[in-house]
Parts: sequence; C-alpha cells; structure tokens
Amino acid sequence: MKGYLGIDVGSVSTNLVFLNEGGIVREAIYLRTQGQPIATVQKGLKKLNGRLPDGVKVRGAGVTGSGRHLTGVLVGADTVKNEITAHAVASLLLVPGVQTILEIGGQDSKIIILRNGVVTDFAMNTVCAAGTGSFLDQQAARLNIPIEQFGEIALQAESPVRIAGRCAVFAESDMIHKQQMGCGLPDILAGLCEALVRNYLNNVGKGKEILPPVVFQGGVAANVGMAKAFEKALELPVTVPAHFDVMGAVGAALLAREAVARTGVSRFKGFSVADSLFKTGSFECSGCPNMCEVVEVAEQGSVIARWGDRCGKWSEDVGKKEKIS
Repeated sequence: MKGYLGIDVGSVSTNLVFLNEGGIVREAIYLRTQGQPIATVQKGLKKLNGRLPDGVKVRGAGVTGSGRHLTGVLVGADTVKNEITAHAVASLLLVPGVQTILEIGGQDSKIIILRNGVVTDFAMNTVCAAGTGSFLDQQAARLNIPIEQFGEIALQAESPVRIAGRCAVFAESDMIHKQQMGCGLPDILAGLCEALVRNYLNNVGKGKEILPPVVFQGGVAANVGMAKAFEKALELPVTVPAHFDVMGAVGAALLAREAVARTGVSRFKGFSVADSLFKTGSFECSGCPNMCEVVEVAEQGSVIARWGDRCGKWSEDVGKKEKIS
C-alpha cells in the first residue's frame, strides 16, 4: 500500500490520518494532546504504524494545526499549512461544492467561506471559551453526563430553554438558574446548544453570507444537538462529513500529495521518529534591542531547527550555535 500521512496538532487533540493514493481515508487516529505535542505525535505515529499493513510506503507527509511548525520539523513534513487551508481542502474532497464550513474545536472556532472551490473569506475566534468543545466538556462533567450522550439527550427536548450564551461564565450561571427553576435536563442541554450556536453566528459568523452546502466539522460536530441547533438557526441542511473530527489531518495529507507531485521526492523521516529522543528549549537573544525569544529543537542531541528570531541569526545557522543543554 502507498499513501500520504496527514497530522493535525491542536491544543486539545492530535489527529493522524493515512490516505491511499486515491484520497480515501484508510486509517484515522484521534488522541488528546494533553500539553505534550511531541510525545502525542510519537504515540500517534507508533499507533498508526501498527495499524497499517507491513511494507506500507508513505509517499508524503503534511502537517497543520497550532503545533504545525514543531511537528513539521519532527516528522520531516513536505508541507506545513494553516488550519484554514487544510480544512477547506478536506471539505472540498468529501463534500464537493461546499460553500460554508462551520468548524468548532476544543479551544477555538472558525468559519470558512468558499466560492467556486476557493476560500474567499474566513474568521476565527480564539478568545472566548463559550461555544468550544472544552466548554461543553466542562458542562457535561458538571451535570455528570458523558459528553458522548450530550447531543442525544438534547434531541429529546420538548421546549428548549433560552440560555445566555455570549459568555461562558454567564452561560453556566444561567444553566444553574434554569436547573433550580426545575427545567428538565434535555431542555437545558438543547437550550445550551442553541445559545452556543447564536454566539457562534453573532461573533465568528457575523457579516458572513452563509450559503449551502453547509458543512459542520471539528470535534464538536459529534454533538448531534449542536448540528440540529445550527440547522434550526440557519434554516438550512447541515452536513457532518464522515471524518468530521480529523478533517484538518485529511487536508494536510491531501496537501502533501500535491507537494510531492510537484517535487517528486518526500522529506518524511519515517515512522522511526516515534522512537527518537527530542528535546525543546528556548533562549533570549541579546544580539540587538529586539531581544527575540528563540525556540530550539534537538533530535538525538543535535539541533535540527530554530525559529523566533527576526533576523535569521539563529534559524539560518542550525547546528553551529547549540544552546540546548
């Protein structure tokens, strides 16, 4: 088997996928990052290698997500792209003709507008927790229900209550108030879904022309209550693709396929990097008034990358001025 590897490293989850040469997802792995991106990527590579048949050939690797630069260095990526590009590429493959992408992850949310297969506009919200997966996780834990059952319970609502969703703190306070009033759990959960959707559309989606087909992806798309709330608010059908939770990784793999098609060679180091010893560190350069904080990555004791300096004094001189001790 031959194919392409895609890795999406975020603050909450790290996702890996392996696409065959036809662009079909053969394996997908979803892991919690837990503040350890290097260890999680290595764990994912080891797990993925164990699932793939012997003799599989990775023809290219792509990375995306907030930890993309670090991951790109670790695995020897052929392409390092932002989440907007990766999600758009994946959605176009799985839902041809898509014009609006609603994406909600663990710590942020974004909307991507496409016209004729090209991204024309986007917006991101990385400031407020209201409407993100972490907030839903927190509320599910407080209500003592598994997050996997959140959406199913919300669908049982007969009369969703109205909850203030503009702020995570106010939303939680309002939920507690509704509980004390005697409102049923399904109505409260459905009300919370609708509040989070209103918050999303009034902030991330403000001023955006939302046209069908509409795709809902990211970890929160597993919540059927949220999908229903989006359909109710938009008065449009909303599609949740098969690999909604790893779409960034799917897009990264597709972009790797394009990159290798141009160059003819891959820089992927192989699954053996799962056993390599990596060490990261940082130091402040005092060479000029900018006082840049330089991040440094070492593999098996040798510095393989640096970034953060504005002038290139350190990033362009890898291996000659080692600072990690």
